[in-house]
Amino acid sequence: MVFHHIGIATADIEFSKQAYSQLGYVGEEIIYDPIQKVVLCFLNKPNAPIIELVSPTEESSPVKSILKKNGTIPYHTCFEVMDLEENINKLKKSKFILIVKPVPAIAFSNRRICFLYNRDTGLIELLEKVHK
Repeated sequence: MVFHHIGIATADIEFSKQAYSQLGYVGEEIIYDPIQKVVLCFLNKPNAPIIELVSPTEESSPVKSILKKNGTIPYHTCFEVMDLEENINKLKKSKFILIVKPVPAIAFSNRRICFLYNRDTGLIELLEKVHK
């Protein structure tokens, strides 16, 4: 597993993008993901972790409940893996619960992602690495 990014839930993606620009981050285009029911934007800064801003587009988006409960907050860390199923099984043995089964992610050229939760670690996203 290789660290990929930090996901931050926000109600106003443009406002958050501007706020992070004050910290030296540069934003990419805003992407609509109908599967996740969100818009998102990746922010980059040399020698710093990638930040993914995530904003719900519908009331039924899981990010909406995170925002209602906590406001703008870092809510997941993402790790890139070679074999999604193998890593899911490994994490399940460590008491992680699969809460979102593997689905294609528009933001990652339809590479599959999934989300797992562990009460001691929080929410993590696994991103399937491009096989060469």
